[in-house]
Amino acid sequence: MAFAPCPSDTSALLALAERLARDAARVVMAVRSCGAAVETKADATPVTEADRAAERLILAGLRAATPEIPVVAEEAVAEGRDPGPASRFWLVDPLDGTREFAAGRPEFAVNIGLVEAGRPVVGAVALPAFGEVFGGIVGVGAWKEDASGRRPIAARRVPAAGPVVFASRHHGDDQRIVAFAEAHRAARVVHAGSALKFCRVAEGVADLYPRFGATMEWDTAAPQAIVEAAGGSVTTAGGAPLRYGKPGWRNPDFLCRGRE
Repeated sequence: MAFAPCPSDTSALLALAERLARDAARVVMAVRSCGAAVETKADATPVTEADRAAERLILAGLRAATPEIPVVAEEAVAEGRDPGPASRFWLVDPLDGTREFAAGRPEFAVNIGLVEAGRPVVGAVALPAFGEVFGGIVGVGAWKEDASGRRPIAARRVPAAGPVVFASRHHGDDQRIVAFAEAHRAARVVHAGSALKFCRVAEGVADLYPRFGATMEWDTAAPQAIVEAAGGSVTTAGGAPLRYGKPGWRNPDFLCRGRE
């Protein structure tokens, strides 16, 4: 039986996530224009004022509008404020791709996803430097908004010329990526950061995004919902759907793909 979100309020929740992602994107770009010092957290990952300011905005908005839904957010968890998984909860990464942001590259994102019964059902992702916002409800559909307006998007089937493979910018020399691209007869491999890779699969300009190595659930919940809403899939190495509420919020290796 196909999976579909249960609540009837998912459209309103997507509109909320979309609005907050847009607002957070403006905050991120404002901090970027002023320059942002980079600090190192206890887990050796970077953080900036853009991460913190965007998260404050998103948390305030979600808690005001949906006080009954717990929020799991990257910086709050890093500071020890972790509500733990629930039957329904928000997952927030206020600045996915902090390393790209700090390096002056455009491949960073704002991710707001809603998880229900271990599966992402709603997702909003803003790509601030590109002026793009993506959204989706699993079982309903996905869309993209940019300077040319708002329109539906759909993942594509692999073209005859071979798949376009997106891979992490920071794992460009990983021989597993090289072997994957060869095995799938990739037309080309594009290295990029953040949830942008999922979004390109969802809108049908890329076909595969294999991830070997550590990611956290807030990195993937929102963009997974968008990919699945667009007709694609995100699965573990064993082919099972990537699920949420795992110990430590850590993901296994996974594969994001377009339409079968």
